[in-house]
Amino acid sequence: MKSLFNPRFATISGMILLAALSRLLPHPPNFAPITAIALFGGAYFSDKRLAFLIPILAMLLSDLIIGFHTTMPFVYGCFALITLIGFRLKENKSAGRIALASVAGSTLFFVITNFAVWALSSSYPYSISGLIACYAAAVPFYDYTPFSSMLLNTFMGDVFFSAVFFGAFAIAEQKIPALIRK
Repeated sequence: MKSLFNPRFATISGMILLAALSRLLPHPPNFAPITAIALFGGAYFSDKRLAFLIPILAMLLSDLIIGFHTTMPFVYGCFALITLIGFRLKENKSAGRIALASVAGSTLFFVITNFAVWALSSSYPYSISGLIACYAAAVPFYDYTPFSSMLLNTFMGDVFFSAVFFGAFAIAEQKIPALIRK
C-alpha cells in the first residue's frame, strides 16, 4: 500500500480523476478523454491492477452522474483493452508511439462499441447489411471532415487528450523529481 501514498501515484490518479470528471462539463459530442485515460493509466501505473482499477473507477464515478446504457459492458471492456495498449507504452513513450496507440484505441473503441450497438439494439437488422449500416451511421462520430457538423469528435478528442496527458506528465517529471519512477 506504500505506493498509494506517493506523489507520483497521487498525480497520476488525480489527472485521471479530473479527466473523467471533465466529461461532466459541456463539450462537443464524443470529444472526451476516455481513450487517453486508459492509455495513460496503462503506461504510467507500475501496478497493473491499479492501471485497470483507477481509470475504471474514475469513469464509473462520472458514469454514475451521466448515466448508464446497455452497451456499458462493451465500453468498459474497450477501456480494459486500451489499458493493455497503454502497457506497451511503458518503456518507450515517444510521440509517434503515443499517437499510434491513441489511433489504435480510437479505432478499437469504434469497432467494438458500434458492434455492441448493432448486436444489442433493434435499430438495425441482424445481418451483414445491418452491421454495415450501423457502422456507416457511426462514422460522423469518428471521422473528421471540414464539412462535418461535428467539428470535434472521438478521434480528435483521443489524440488531443493523449497529447495533453502524456505531454503534461513528461513536463511535470522534468520539473518535479518526486514524480520520477524509482
